[in-house]
Amino acid sequence: MANAAFRAAADTTEPAAAFAAGDLVVYPSHGVGRVESVGTEEIAGFRLPVIRVHFPDNAMTLRIPLSNTSAGGLRPIASPETCAEIMEILGAPPRPSRMLWAKRAQDCQARINSGDIRALAATVRDLQAGPGDTGRSYSQRNLFELAIDRLGAEVAIILGLDKEAAIARLAASLHYPDEALLPAPANVP
Repeated sequence: MANAAFRAAADTTEPAAAFAAGDLVVYPSHGVGRVESVGTEEIAGFRLPVIRVHFPDNAMTLRIPLSNTSAGGLRPIASPETCAEIMEILGAPPRPSRMLWAKRAQDCQARINSGDIRALAATVRDLQAGPGDTGRSYSQRNLFELAIDRLGAEVAIILGLDKEAAIARLAASLHYPDEALLPAPANVP
């Protein structure tokens, strides 16, 4: 059984040249990371081709077998054109859902971890608070913050901003701008 897994990893169709050391990438369940190396490593007695990715926000390094990069959702950073699409998605009104919150929360978590930046933006849009909405639950607010944090990390790279400035730009782009995430006004005498 282990030999079958080894053969599957060794017969990968993913080109090692698709990612190079120093590339910024997105891994859906961990966010933005930097490729440290692409090569063969010994894991559990087998030599496997892997990509080693470091995630500074989580202070974590993952070794991802090359055969799992597509299935795991590892992808390069989105383009500036995609970033413009993201801003349009965020500016649209939230789409109401009639699902029970527990089912909706599972759907939101799945979209956050999908690796699709457009689905992530739609999740941020749909979880935003409406005008004067103080009725958001703790879990809804947590999902919103997780989604906007992941989206902000990637948008920061695309636009060359720091993460806080990117999140503030995303919050300002929302149909109902989230004042809690906007920068505080400067005190002008």
